[in-house]
Amino acid sequence: MTVPRFGIWIPVYGNWAGTDPAVESHDASFARAKRLLVEAEALGYETALLAQHLINPRDQELDQLETWTATAALGALTERIELIAAIKPKLFHPVVLAKMALGIEDITGGRFAINVVNAWFRPEIENAGIPFDEHDDRYAYGREWLQIVKALISGERVNFSGKHFTIKNYALKPASRFRDRPRIYVGGESEPARELVADFGDFFFNNGHALPEVRENIADVARRPRRGAPLRYAMSAFVIARETEGEARDAEHALSLLAATRDVSSMLANVDPKAVMFQTLRKTPSIGTNGGTAAGLVGSYDDVAERILEFQAAGVDTFVLQFQPFAEEQRRFAEEVMPRVRRLHRSKGALISGRAGAAVP
Repeated sequence: MTVPRFGIWIPVYGNWAGTDPAVESHDASFARAKRLLVEAEALGYETALLAQHLINPRDQELDQLETWTATAALGALTERIELIAAIKPKLFHPVVLAKMALGIEDITGGRFAINVVNAWFRPEIENAGIPFDEHDDRYAYGREWLQIVKALISGERVNFSGKHFTIKNYALKPASRFRDRPRIYVGGESEPARELVADFGDFFFNNGHALPEVRENIADVARRPRRGAPLRYAMSAFVIARETEGEARDAEHALSLLAATRDVSSMLANVDPKAVMFQTLRKTPSIGTNGGTAAGLVGSYDDVAERILEFQAAGVDTFVLQFQPFAEEQRRFAEEVMPRVRRLHRSKGALISGRAGAAVP
């Protein structure tokens, strides 16, 4: 096994826990995203996700960074880090989106990826005059959409006739100059989401959950029929790492108090009740989005490193992380936890190799 890949969630919403300016001011600006990403690349992070909303789901009066224009600009300002742009299929026609994706693929020199998310925040879609379909109908729409996008970004000429789209003799040039096509990450935990990633995705993007649940999710998706390369697995997590377990728990408590000051009742009232992520995450209070601290990456530097390798043993090779305060904590993780993960990975690899080479009695 290779060393785990680490990435960051660019704070497109402003921040991840509370909004107390004494801890971290609300800042969803491109200037901040640029600062954080350029530093993340220098620190050794290998990927970055820009979640997609047109309006801030926590409060429509709050700023919200636009994902695709920001990703294109960030691609021109970086050299090595992968950039993952999330997309809700209802908001962009597949032909238009595929052309944008190939444009960013060219800007980044082959470092671009798409994260397909089939929407959960009703006002963002409905208030724009776009029908917000029932859960499984959104995935049926997303399936057609992704089939077309994947073919187009692969350089294929597309003829497609379905319930939602009719595409005639369409091809996009140039296709990727660097590889077959951009990567595709698929998020979601429902049955249609798992079918979608097995059929069309490169990465199944898990929400932050405890290890047993992540193992179960991966095993369920891995058993499904699939063509092409084996599916890979990524996971979201909010990290709170300190020298000791006690210090980490104190920091977690302080962030929990801060998060409790944020009123999310309006957002939750507008969530699709059939969205499995919210059904699951309501059972486990956490800091951050998409499971956050529910993944259990809270503790001493050594313990967090050990837990990361436990997740890797379960199949996760990419960890996309949230922090608060973001700049200080992404630096702390890179300086304290990433080296420990590499050392543990080497020592465990040497141990396995030693056992494999031992004489048979």
